[in-house]
Amino acid sequence: MPENKWTIQSANELYHIGSWGNGYFNINEQGNLTILPERDSSGPVIDMSHVISEIKRQGIAFPCVIRFYDILRSQIVSLNRTFRKIIEDADYKGRYYGVYPIKVNQLREVVEEIVDAGSSYDYGLEAGSRPELIAALAYNTNQYSLTILNGYKDEDYLRLGLLGNKLGKKIIVVIEKLTELPLLLKLAEEMKVTPIIGIRAKLSTKGTGKWSESSGEKAKFGLSIAEILQAVKILKDHGKEDCLKLFHFHMGSQITDIRAIKDALTEGARIYTRLVKMNLNIEYFDVGGGLGIDYDGSKSTNDSSMNYTQEDYIEDVVYILKQICDLEEVAHPHIVSESGRAISAHHSCVIAQVVDHIDSCYTKYPTDKSIGEHILVSNMRELKKELTEKNIQETYNDAQQLKDESINAFKLGILSLEEKAKIETMYWKIMKKILNFMEDKKFVPEEMWDLEEHLASQYLCNFSVFQSVPDLWAIDQLLPIIPITRLNEEPDQLCTIADITCDSDGKINKFINPEEEKRTLDVHRLRDNEDYYLGIFLTGAYQDVMGDMHNLLAGLNEVHIFCDDEDPTDFYIEDHIPGTTASEALSFMQYNQQYLTRTIKRNIEKQVQRGKISPKEGVGLVNFYNKCLGSYTYLK
Repeated sequence: MPENKWTIQSANELYHIGSWGNGYFNINEQGNLTILPERDSSGPVIDMSHVISEIKRQGIAFPCVIRFYDILRSQIVSLNRTFRKIIEDADYKGRYYGVYPIKVNQLREVVEEIVDAGSSYDYGLEAGSRPELIAALAYNTNQYSLTILNGYKDEDYLRLGLLGNKLGKKIIVVIEKLTELPLLLKLAEEMKVTPIIGIRAKLSTKGTGKWSESSGEKAKFGLSIAEILQAVKILKDHGKEDCLKLFHFHMGSQITDIRAIKDALTEGARIYTRLVKMNLNIEYFDVGGGLGIDYDGSKSTNDSSMNYTQEDYIEDVVYILKQICDLEEVAHPHIVSESGRAISAHHSCVIAQVVDHIDSCYTKYPTDKSIGEHILVSNMRELKKELTEKNIQETYNDAQQLKDESINAFKLGILSLEEKAKIETMYWKIMKKILNFMEDKKFVPEEMWDLEEHLASQYLCNFSVFQSVPDLWAIDQLLPIIPITRLNEEPDQLCTIADITCDSDGKINKFINPEEEKRTLDVHRLRDNEDYYLGIFLTGAYQDVMGDMHNLLAGLNEVHIFCDDEDPTDFYIEDHIPGTTASEALSFMQYNQQYLTRTIKRNIEKQVQRGKISPKEGVGLVNFYNKCLGSYTYLK
């Protein structure tokens, strides 16, 4: 077999599926991306091309969010079982009580599924605002699970938490600011309820990654050591020290380096044991969030990765806490974690159709020699003719100079449009040939590093970066992007991605790669009358709820997929949540549908009266306008 023969394994390696997929994604012999909800090839295997076909058969338009709820359940089970196993192996005396932070993905269906999947593990919820608490009070129905209240709190927020306590729920109010504690105690006395209180500490240890500033001594939330001691004094002065049941700290989202986690756990455990020795009966040790996702597959400390596994993280939590408690002769507390990103990221993806491509360099203009052509045109033609693998650098420099000279000559009126077009065409042909020569070279001159991106096509995709993957635009978050089909064919194109907004920032030109960031994506040449879809994966955390309505391109159609072993395709669509219509998007921005319709109808009627539009055509135009108001905001 020739060494360069393209295989399924070649596709796996190119798109690094095994590195970021966490066992949930693979490629079948037909070259289609597949989903393995149980991370077992002998279990259900869902062909993504079949999912797309079923979505189209049901008349659901793309772009579309697809949720695989079996993956969500699998992540819940994996986290809880791993904690249980390591706790048992370590002979740790406390239990694990995980909570899901609603802020990571507040969608009701996601929260419902998490609560249901976690019910046998007493897996609870975390709220960071009053609206999130309103939801948590209704949906966390397990009397043994926790509801952790974080964030800044006003009187209504605290009253809601105490209402939960009156209903027999384990609502733990975490004190983020010292001024919250006296108000909580006052309201608890007024409502005649015993509060369950937690204290969040500002550790000296800082996290790593994009969100490192949310930790350390300058953190936005939490109490310093002096403030913690003052809080303890307030509790003792009120005779409420027995209400303090939880110690909490948070390192930030997506911690990239396990060493930062180890340091934080050590510092946090020391504070906890000292508090317990002050005759405080603290039962829970909350390590917060931060358990990372390997978005780029590099298993490194890159912002979009982490240098540890879920099991490494849990072992450190259990064993470090156990060791320090044993050294201090303090009872092992129950462990709480708030790992929302790790739970929800894998279950959701965005599927967008490629609707066209944009050539960055047009090379089909005829460049035949003409009588009396300018010397700049002749020189560029000669440069193209003499280009070889040995004179790449020299030719590149000369071509750049000729191109710059031609721009100045055109501005001075020396070059004609046709001559300028010939120079540009030959320049791009030279650049493409240089790029081909450089494919096998180990060293590429610095000035040519961007050549690949400049020559790549733009694949125009029917979606909005700002709505569906806002972190890609806002904070340079990397997400895996791969074709859904034709993965048994070697990609023959390099592209960047452009969305359908009219904003130049509506693009993706950074792609995952374990060694170094890639500026282009390997894709296949588009075929006439054949749909080509790209999938953006690991979008289940934050992306679903943070998008804006740039160009009034609003929420996507959404389908919920569940496994079904009895179905030949191993799945069924359990639910379809329609995306936002144009009318709904406009109403968000205070436009009134009745006013819009009435105004257009009145204008059309005026044209009918003037005889410029027939009555029948006028009725059709009104109906068309109303139809557009009720339609999906994306391209058909």
